[in-house]
Amino acid sequence: MSGGQIDELFDVRNGYYLGNYSQCIKEAQKLKLSDPQSVLQRDFFVYRAYTAQRKYAVVLDEVKTSSPTELLGVRYLAMYLSASSDSERNGIVKSVEEKIKSGLQDGSDQFLLMAANIYYHRQEYDNALRYLNQVECLEGSALTIQVYLKIDRVDLAKKELKKMQDEDEDATITQLALAWFNLAIGGDKLQDAFYIFQEMADKHGSTVSLLNSQACCYILQGKYDEAETLLQEAFDKDSNDPETLINLAMVSRHLDKAPEISSRYLSQIKDAHSDHQFVKDLAMKEKDFDLMVEHTRSSYTR
Repeated sequence: MSGGQIDELFDVRNGYYLGNYSQCIKEAQKLKLSDPQSVLQRDFFVYRAYTAQRKYAVVLDEVKTSSPTELLGVRYLAMYLSASSDSERNGIVKSVEEKIKSGLQDGSDQFLLMAANIYYHRQEYDNALRYLNQVECLEGSALTIQVYLKIDRVDLAKKELKKMQDEDEDATITQLALAWFNLAIGGDKLQDAFYIFQEMADKHGSTVSLLNSQACCYILQGKYDEAETLLQEAFDKDSNDPETLINLAMVSRHLDKAPEISSRYLSQIKDAHSDHQFVKDLAMKEKDFDLMVEHTRSSYTR
């Protein structure tokens, strides 16, 4: 911070960025803030931490439709992620669009960031970028990098990363973005990514998110035994985390473990996270496979 100011929200933000959501909430509760804007920023991260923990009811009970714009965006995200049908989710997206069209004043960056997150979950990356281009903060750049990597625009991701490094190279979110970029590049950069995640874990404690990121580095290097060790540690921290279950199912297959072990992880994610994109994609592939089998069977019986 400029002028020798102390960043009172440093530990709150760090806890959220590193996936240590309980720590984020705990650190926020310790703070005694007098500046109203700092209070809003604290609550912005706290309610996002509850959302990441899938404690949507807490957010929806405490953040009202009359709440400040910064927090209203988190409410929409929690509504979207807790929706039980596509029609309900589409209605929420429509409400977000109407809110933006009506004009945003204070807190517009935070609201647009949440709108971009919703579109990121929908895999509507053009719409996500449409709002991220209006956001001026490191976190907006970090999500922009993730979008560019999703659409295989490594060149644009590299430019956005350079912008983040010029602004604050040592920031946790910048270091994480560098690690994500290296992970996407692969090859020799996988070890660089692993070291960044490890340094974060050594400094702030391991989290489910960091352990999965490190495991991905190992998976891409074909080191499945090492990946499984990290994923088991992540599973012990949160046995219901979807990314952990997906990665464990994949690693189990690569290690030629009994088929029921992988199937068990897949059954768990289907049961607990039926709206996860992985589950939807898997269901579509299973349907296509069944159709192919039926078509083959029909061809032989003619």
